[in-house]
Amino acid sequence: MDGQPHKAGRAPAADWKIGVDIGGTFMDFCALETVSGRMASLKVLTTPEDPGAELLTGLALLAEREGLDPAAITRFVHGTTVGINTIIQRKGAELGLVTNAGFEDVIELARLRMPEMYSLFCHRPEPLIPRDRIFGIPARMRADGSEATPPDMNALAEAVAALRARGVKGVIVAFLHSWRDGAHEQAVKAGIAALAPELFVFTSSEVWPVIREYERTSTAILNGYVHPRVATYLEALEARLAGQGVPARAMLTKTNGGLMNAAEGRRDCVSMLLSGTASGVIGAAWLARQAGEDKVLTLDIGGTSADFALIVDGRAQYGTGELIGEFPLYIPSVSVSSIGIGGGSIASVDAQGVLRVGPESAGSDPGPACYGRGGTRATVTDAMAVCGWLGHSPMAYGQLDMDLDLARAAVGAVADRLGRGAEKTAQAILDIAVSAMFVEVEKLASRAGVDLRDFTLMPFGGGGPMLGAFLARELGLSKVMAPRRPGVVSALGGLVADLRGDFIRTVFADLTDAVLPDLRATFEDLAADGVRWLAAQGHDGAAELHLSADMRYAGQSYEIEVALEQGWLSDRAAIERAFHETHRRIYDFDDPSGRIELVNLRLAAIGAGPVLDMPEAAETLAGVHPLRHVPVFLGRHRQVALYDRAGLAGGAGFEGPAIVTQEDTTFAIPEGTHARVDRHLNIHLSFAE
Repeated sequence: MDGQPHKAGRAPAADWKIGVDIGGTFMDFCALETVSGRMASLKVLTTPEDPGAELLTGLALLAEREGLDPAAITRFVHGTTVGINTIIQRKGAELGLVTNAGFEDVIELARLRMPEMYSLFCHRPEPLIPRDRIFGIPARMRADGSEATPPDMNALAEAVAALRARGVKGVIVAFLHSWRDGAHEQAVKAGIAALAPELFVFTSSEVWPVIREYERTSTAILNGYVHPRVATYLEALEARLAGQGVPARAMLTKTNGGLMNAAEGRRDCVSMLLSGTASGVIGAAWLARQAGEDKVLTLDIGGTSADFALIVDGRAQYGTGELIGEFPLYIPSVSVSSIGIGGGSIASVDAQGVLRVGPESAGSDPGPACYGRGGTRATVTDAMAVCGWLGHSPMAYGQLDMDLDLARAAVGAVADRLGRGAEKTAQAILDIAVSAMFVEVEKLASRAGVDLRDFTLMPFGGGGPMLGAFLARELGLSKVMAPRRPGVVSALGGLVADLRGDFIRTVFADLTDAVLPDLRATFEDLAADGVRWLAAQGHDGAAELHLSADMRYAGQSYEIEVALEQGWLSDRAAIERAFHETHRRIYDFDDPSGRIELVNLRLAAIGAGPVLDMPEAAETLAGVHPLRHVPVFLGRHRQVALYDRAGLAGGAGFEGPAIVTQEDTTFAIPEGTHARVDRHLNIHLSFAE
């Protein structure tokens, strides 16, 4: 175990830390044996019919190949897509909503925005709770927290009876002003428990007690909608680990890039909806700091999607309002933009004869045609194979052999509809995929107000290295950095992540000297909540507390988050300066004489995770020689150097075009680039001027 002395004369016992991330096609494993510093990685095909069964397969393979003893696992961190897939597929719980009489239409009205403001054909998503399962009862709490009308328990009994008749499994309770006082919600929750003990109940004030009834209600609905499937999955996960003799307490990656234990995850389901994408960014940030890269654009391509994020000064960026399928999420999240382009994205020709790519994906079953698992429709992966970039070594740690004939047949069917050759059609599929990602990245850069030419692209995931360099070239980036194990960066993120709990209190007051005592008292309450939360997660070290506030000028509709220091809670001028500076940095404008409103006070409680001591490779000037040359379609067929990643030592360098094969992915390197391997065995590409 970490920190325990070893008896003299005896070899130290093995100590394994395991990070696991499940995506649309593969479950990824990143395993570190801390005594020797040896790291192992693995990919296992997912089993959609039995989510979590692939975990046992992965542990068995690690035991067979690496000598893993499950009893020596002292840290187990898991990221899962069960929650977000439940929402995207709309396979969540049948819910009812109890709210104030007269406010039954809050979730349908939402914010009266259309998803695509310039499209005449777009439509707003159907709410997760239909109107016939929403009941308003007489009850009213005033904005100052005083009671106007107590909850009508007779009306509640009628609502519960109607909901039971409609077959609901759970109920969300969301009342006006519960951010100020949640007593009405708690009373109704207790009433439902007495009337229908078989129903689970979540209140909006216990899930995320923030001002604005739509945001608070919708967050609570997302939490309840995924609760049964997430809870069942996590219970099965813990049972499987216990059955394997794993002593480590299961930890989960969170939307905010931190960790929590599985028991917490069964209740706080909404906090793990973006766990996989967030942990990928956290892993990438750790790799960026290790390599000395302070500005990074991450590109995580899996089987179904491509995810983008910015890392500045080695740190992930955070925000709220990230989309979960069609619905915004209002809890703190690692800021990630996504598009439905992945290795399994299907290429098709529409009725007008136009080539389309995605968002439909072949997933892991049947998967791309070249996997030989029954897929017949052309995908991005098949296009890469037809162009010659893939098919030169086994894929997914030897679990898949590329069938080029099947890939050519699938792409050929699309080519016949277009009246073009297979190679040109395959290249067009790749060009469309890169173009779609280009548009999404430009949106991200515009929102963040950054010049992408200052950034290094870090591609990871199974498909990131396949397309990353081509995207970088289109974006005008000059550098690309491919990690040593790009296919399992999200799993690595779980290994290096900290415990992190986010807490919020709505203040809603003008920033004056008179409000400072209340701010200090609120901070003390938040800090106490944070310390208690860390203790409940099993953290016995120091707590790192990060304070911020949502602030705005009086008259503005929305606020910005401003980082604060604890000492500023007694210094109004310091808080004002921080707000003006942040507003000017974001909008290039501030009003030093403007009246400022405080909306929310936020606190992030962080318990530092383990420090990973990764060995470095010596950089040499030894030459590097390709395994062989292979034909690749680059407008015409050319012979391209093929390298084995395991044979590239620190200091090695070579020129593109080239292909680097490895167990978890393939790195496609275009012409006009120079590749260099650093002491951490990352491959850095630089483009010729």
